[in-house]
Amino acid sequence: MADTFQFDLVSPERRLASLEAKAVRIPGAAGDMTAMPDHSPLITTLRPGVLTVETAGGEEAYIVTGGFAEITAESTTVLAESAMPKAEVTKDYLDGLVKQAREAQGDTVSDTGAKLIADLSSLGEQIGV
Repeated sequence: MADTFQFDLVSPERRLASLEAKAVRIPGAAGDMTAMPDHSPLITTLRPGVLTVETAGGEEAYIVTGGFAEITAESTTVLAESAMPKAEVTKDYLDGLVKQAREAQGDTVSDTGAKLIADLSSLGEQIGV
């Protein structure tokens, strides 16, 4: 069994990470999960949350707001709607995401829309901004 696997994080704006990982904690829409070497193949959608990559040199954290993760035995690729390093996230950025989600819902908020707004709102507490 390999100790590491290839991890790639890509958003429409840029490639944020391409490195060898020991584990990747993913905020899946159906629940959080951890991808590790030799993982069974899986594709999942993402919910807004913190994606954490464990490498030989420590951990790197990113904020993702949606997209997909493809996990195989050899690699994990995350195609995020938007993503940025956790260290770059500000309260204003998160407030802007919540505002956009509310405006997109309009007067009729669906269960999915309410969950999205709740996930985005709680994200600031999770990361301490």
